[in-house]
Amino acid sequence: MAKKEKEKPILKLDGEDYDIDSMSDEQKTMINHLADLDRKIQGSEFNLVQLRFGKQAFVDALKASLKNGEQE
Repeated sequence: MAKKEKEKPILKLDGEDYDIDSMSDEQKTMINHLADLDRKIQGSEFNLVQLRFGKQAFVDALKASLKNGEQE
């Protein structure tokens, strides 16, 4: 059985390919920060969708309540 070579990690940035293994520790740290920020942005966008949906549900419920004459 032939051994499968592990692919080198490559960073694609502005149309250029960069070998991550040959980067400095500082550059690798920046890549990790970028990846973490991307995850946080995606999570925040997901949460924002939930918040907007929840807000709209309360607006719709209030409108229905007012339309049905449920005021004191």
